Amino acid sequence: MKFENRITRLFDIDYPIIQAGMIWASGWKLASAVSNAGGLGLIGAGSMYPDVLKEHLTKCKAATDKPFGVNLPLLYPDIDQHVKHIIEARVPIVFTSAGNPKTWTSILKAEGIKVVHVVSSAKFALKSQDAGVDAVVAEGFEAGGHNGREETTTFCLIPNVRASIEIPLIAAGGIGSGRSMYAAMALGAEGVQVGSRFVCSEEASSHLNFKQAVMDSQEGGTQLSLKKHTPVRLLKNKFFENVFNAESSGASLEELELLLGRGRAKKGMFEGDLEEGELEIGQVSSMINDILPAAAIVSGIWEEFLAAKERPFFNV
Repeated sequence: MKFENRITRLFDIDYPIIQAGMIWASGWKLASAVSNAGGLGLIGAGSMYPDVLKEHLTKCKAATDKPFGVNLPLLYPDIDQHVKHIIEARVPIVFTSAGNPKTWTSILKAEGIKVVHVVSSAKFALKSQDAGVDAVVAEGFEAGGHNGREETTTFCLIPNVRASIEIPLIAAGGIGSGRSMYAAMALGAEGVQVGSRFVCSEEASSHLNFKQAVMDSQEGGTQLSLKKHTPVRLLKNKFFENVFNAESSGASLEELELLLGRGRAKKGMFEGDLEEGELEIGQVSSMINDILPAAAIVSGIWEEFLAAKERPFFNV
């Protein structure tokens, strides 16, 4: 049964569950599977060359007749080529992140594309609304990957953003179950964006070694790092320890960039190097214990959300 609210109407989806466009995990297989299951699947363009994105768009359109979108980091060097392919493929929805939403929002919306921007503070949510986006994702400190410098947790961020804007609000960061979805909605969100839980899906393109490391992780197994460069939450491994030690000893921005090198995230998440690779994942990883089909993840979250809605946990 289709759930009706501003998010489901905006995207024409059954459930207000959005799969995050994670680099090296969110290809056409995952995006189409989530969309076919009634959520909104996103292709993660941040780890793709323009010709690779074009291929994923073609395959995703062939695999689903449901709406899907693209997550587009605005700092991507070939973003104009990405936008060109998105427009040519008539992608209906784009989630932008890591940059100024004013740059591309009007161009995308002129093509009939719905635009959502990812923020980490109420201030930037308001700026995004002023830029004309259709909705915002407010992502808390718990989230994996690149994070806001404010280090505001989801439970504090969502009510602050809700009080600041009038457009639809999607919660992200630490959400991997129906119960956490229920909590986010109670705080004012109208949908949720889920990342880490979908890393451990059958359709995610992330390496099996990385998926296993996520399932093996425990509470406290991730930490926000590289605050001098670009804050990013990482699973603790040898590379993380090198970064931590460098930061603790006062390494300069140039020294940190040298330590990062090129292709570090690909090495870890896509190629499965658990020692020298960068492993981006959220705090919710400590509660992920299995690899499931994306459709099972969507239905599991939704069914648990409905159960929580019908029987609040404080009455158990």
